[in-house]
Amino acid sequence: QVQLVESGGGLMQAGNSVRLSCAASGRTVRRYAMGWFRQVPGKEREFVAGIIWSSGTTYYAESVRGRFTTSRDNVMATVYLQMNSLKPEDTAVYYCAAGRSFGRTGAADYDYWGQGTQVTVSS
Repeated sequence: QVQLVESGGGLMQAGNSVRLSCAASGRTVRRYAMGWFRQVPGKEREFVAGIIWSSGTTYYAESVRGRFTTSRDNVMATVYLQMNSLKPEDTAVYYCAAGRSFGRTGAADYDYWGQGTQVTVSS
């Protein structure tokens, strides 16, 4: 069993930066790939970024590549999403997730989810 808790969201102005955290617990969590997704009302959950815990390999959606960076801290068992040059269209609830299949970008490929954290970007 894996438990995930996100934090770090809030209200930001366009152009600013924010870092989201995802604290993970569970004996086998470091065997997983970790993904970041976002969702706005009425739309499907959208892949943003992912990281393979064991190797640190990262992968990104084209819409955020070059602006967002994901990383992990093995000691703290925490995954981060650094979001730079924020845009109003980045406004969403952001979720972290854990999945056994590496490099996947579909929400169905992830087994465990956090509760989400709201990020609102004003213009």
